[in-house]
Amino acid sequence: MKITAAVLHQCGGHHRPYGSAAPLSVQALDLDPPKPGELLVKIEAAGLCHSDLSVINGDRPRPMPMALGHEAAATVLALGDPDDGQFAVGDRVVLVFLPACGQCVPCLSGQGYLCANGAAANGEGRLLRGGVRLHDQGLPVKHHLGVSAFASHAVIDRRSAVKVDADIPAEIAALFGCAVLTGVGAVFNTAAVRPGESLLVYGLGGVGLSALLGALAAGAQPVMAIDPSPEKRALALELGAAVAVAPDAARDLPKADVVIETVGRAAVLAEAYAAARRGGRIVTVGLPNPAEMLAIPAVSLVADAKTLMGSYMGSSIPARDIPRYLALWRAGRLPVERLLTSVSPLADINALMDELADGRAIRQIVVLG
Repeated sequence: MKITAAVLHQCGGHHRPYGSAAPLSVQALDLDPPKPGELLVKIEAAGLCHSDLSVINGDRPRPMPMALGHEAAATVLALGDPDDGQFAVGDRVVLVFLPACGQCVPCLSGQGYLCANGAAANGEGRLLRGGVRLHDQGLPVKHHLGVSAFASHAVIDRRSAVKVDADIPAEIAALFGCAVLTGVGAVFNTAAVRPGESLLVYGLGGVGLSALLGALAAGAQPVMAIDPSPEKRALALELGAAVAVAPDAARDLPKADVVIETVGRAAVLAEAYAAARRGGRIVTVGLPNPAEMLAIPAVSLVADAKTLMGSYMGSSIPARDIPRYLALWRAGRLPVERLLTSVSPLADINALMDELADGRAIRQIVVLG
């Protein structure tokens, strides 16, 4: 079938502003039907994330050409297995950016978020069961994180979808596929925050503010935040943060039990490490350029008994955690709708990337007609 998608033909080397350089080409592609174990979905809403931007600017090299987008809500249109017992035509689903194969060592150890086969497929720009389903005049187009959500339709592995209630607005449901899953999961799963622990968040984008909301839901006190944007700091205070300061005032904050770094820069992670108390936990969810190296005093790992933890996808099991986080949202304890900056058509995708790169947006949503 013919679909419309935003395709990146070159990773890195694009000059700003993206609105005029137009690194993403909104164009027609051919989409193959789903194979057994796959779903054809109609994308309803897709969120812009720094993981998309980092492919455009070259921080995360990926094979080209690639149809971008990975955080989305969709409706199932067709099943690769007619007798699929989990999904049905018409289901509302949240798409997740790492399908867990269920057979590798991490999956069998309860760490599907570290699935070796899913990670390999994502790195190669293919679906979990092999190959691509997208083509441009007969030539293959790679999938972004198994989803390629900046499109009217997608074929995904069934393990890239979590069924949710149909009454959840698509622009809200989409946020649970990446920003909420990553930020809230870093609090609940990776850091295992306990009520009364102090928590500091570096960076107040979609993931950082989700982590802040998760910290408040977990009972952390006080919850503190650091970001250069006055608007984002003001929102953090409105959401319940006790303190929100610019980076140059970070030294005045007390040491925290838990520090969560969402910026994706090694220098910021080093600051986050220093901001934790002795015996504290530091969780990093940002994705720096692979060339960046982290420098910390090696002796502090022993002398200060600090724990530095990486958190991919919030150490989440999507089929377990997305329904839990949605239940918290329904209860008013995760007001993620406050993170929505704008809802725009797919045609605006390049200009929206400028707003994201400039730090002027928290979570932008594109709707697909």
